[in-house]
Amino acid sequence: MSTATNTATNAMSIRQRIAEAVPELITLRRELHAHPEMSFEEFRTSERIQKELTRLGIAFKAGLAGGTGVVAHLPASDGSTEGCIALRADIDALPITEATGTPYTSTNPGVMHACGHDGHTAMLLGAARVLGQTEHRPRPITFVFQPGEENGGGGEKMCTDGALLGDAGGGIGEPVTRIFGQHAWPSQDLGTITTKSGPLLASTDEFLITVRGQGGHAAWPQTCKDPVVAAAAVVMSLQTAVSRAIGPLDAGVCTIGRIEGGTVDNIIPDAVELEGTTRALLPEVRATLETTVKRIATSVAEAHGCTADIHWIDGYPVTRNDEALTAEAMRTLSGAFGEDRIAEVERPVMGGEDFSYYGRHVPACFFFLGTKPKGAAEPLALHTPTFDFNDDAIAMGVEALCTLAL
Repeated sequence: MSTATNTATNAMSIRQRIAEAVPELITLRRELHAHPEMSFEEFRTSERIQKELTRLGIAFKAGLAGGTGVVAHLPASDGSTEGCIALRADIDALPITEATGTPYTSTNPGVMHACGHDGHTAMLLGAARVLGQTEHRPRPITFVFQPGEENGGGGEKMCTDGALLGDAGGGIGEPVTRIFGQHAWPSQDLGTITTKSGPLLASTDEFLITVRGQGGHAAWPQTCKDPVVAAAAVVMSLQTAVSRAIGPLDAGVCTIGRIEGGTVDNIIPDAVELEGTTRALLPEVRATLETTVKRIATSVAEAHGCTADIHWIDGYPVTRNDEALTAEAMRTLSGAFGEDRIAEVERPVMGGEDFSYYGRHVPACFFFLGTKPKGAAEPLALHTPTFDFNDDAIAMGVEALCTLAL
């Protein structure tokens, strides 16, 4: 049988099998949604994934990345050991109190799937199911179920534990040569996929600035060194970290998300805390933002008679798509779904993703799966109490993963 015939036969059987699987995948997705778990605490979720893989007869290895990561593997149908492709899903939830009102709403108070990871997990399990039933698999396929995307860099931990290295390196099966990941995108129309080569999502560093002064009675500020005034000046001055320290054509973000200090209105406190984040798409911009934030905080606090202690936390690196792999993926997906449904992202997104760590080891491509219902006035925003994954996107998400794997 020719390669073209194999491809056509696979495409027909894949869509038939996906259609048969979708009802069960929706049930599974909603079960996962009802039982969300925080980063590296996804024990029930991990067990549910393992149970499903066992039912499907797919070999797996559990206990990665601190205990909840799972990596599974399907061999090539002809025994080939070359060109192993990995598909990745994240499995953790967020510390948000759900307000969707759905019958499958979170049963874990203060925790919910507000970023679509329940959908990602269900779609990857669906892809494993369909690919396991596919007669012709030209290459080995690895399935990566990763904990801790929202907090703690589970992607990096999976790589450290050998998820991409196969049997010899702590994983399972053959070593991975390239990897794909997808993310539900509620601002993008249902039935579409977008991506781009190069930087797709930003680096995400965090910092804590503690401005220290000398407190006292609010009626005698002249006897104090007011950290509130100094902290306010630091916040305003940090706006120049982007507007004056980096080029106007280079993307950067510096945001203060938390200010905390003092107890009552008539006492000047001894210290004020500022917590924030910087985002960048280029390594040199990322480094410039760190240097600039530290310099501004230190000098502005000193100008007000105070000091600034700065704790810097290196976060996720830039999610950078491999140029050749992304071009190949877009051609492949266009062939499967039609060119009108596959498009290049107009510009990168300043959010972050720890899928970025996989790209440090093998060529990687991350893409957005549209979940916005047609005619919807406003999309449901990620990381909000009212977000819910759109189950109508499951079939396309599963098919996209299967198509790329084959």
